[in-house]
Amino acid sequence: MRVPLTLSLPVLALLAGLTMPQGALLAQTTAKDGVVGTIDGKPITEKDLELAYEDLASSLPPQVSDAQKRDYAISYLADIKAGAQAAIAAKLDQGEDYLRRLNYTKDKLLLEAYLAAETKKQVTEEKMRKLYEDSIKAMKPELEIKARHILVPSEEEAKTITAKLKSGEDFAKLAQEFSKDPGSGKEGGDLGWFTTDRMVPEFGDAASKMKPGQVSDPVKTQFGWHIIKVEDVREKKPPSYDEVKDQVQQFLERQVQTDIIGKLRTSLKIDKKDTPAATPAAPAPAAPATQPKK
Repeated sequence: MRVPLTLSLPVLALLAGLTMPQGALLAQTTAKDGVVGTIDGKPITEKDLELAYEDLASSLPPQVSDAQKRDYAISYLADIKAGAQAAIAAKLDQGEDYLRRLNYTKDKLLLEAYLAAETKKQVTEEKMRKLYEDSIKAMKPELEIKARHILVPSEEEAKTITAKLKSGEDFAKLAQEFSKDPGSGKEGGDLGWFTTDRMVPEFGDAASKMKPGQVSDPVKTQFGWHIIKVEDVREKKPPSYDEVKDQVQQFLERQVQTDIIGKLRTSLKIDKKDTPAATPAAPAPAAPATQPKK
């Protein structure tokens, strides 16, 4: 499992209610030094904006323009700076809770940096290709079937159509005329290429036992009655390396990070204190005895 490392800064202003004038913030300079503006004379860099974008990713509506996104990010950074200055003035940076959270965040960021550096070092193109090739070799051959079908509500209708097929009528034309499958019916019942696991079990089992050119007897499934015609069978071609490269990389990265965390954990001496036993609840007071009537 990949360790979740994304850190969220506190939201110090609602985006919809930003009131700070943008002109005062956007003192543009050259892109050479990466400075995109200033806040109280202090530079805002592209790297600062990247951090703000990460924080705001789930908050910004998809239709926001790049210019608006940039303004939101700069205002967000300004809110953080202003809030931080106010907190320092109130001496909150000297509090125990702040220092504990600061140390926690520092450790988490360092772990993130270490994992990123080690992952980049270990997840190479060579290892990715080897994982892909080993996975392809381990794959069991799988057949794909190209077929058509006609779907009708009753067995009686299915038998009637089967009789027409045996008399030489065209399968595709009968599918267009009688099939109740809204997807394939107008295409002459064409289902294209599929593996049997993509179909309901009764359909897949029947199709897997047929040879090219063969037409089935009526097959009942939860959808109705099917007449199946298998047109061709082939061995499924595995995906190319380029098609699955991103998935291979992600899998290898998760594997590497899991191994790193496991090794780091074994190098530590962790002493877990026993959880204090819960204090037993005091017994309820006994009900007073009923006094006999005199």
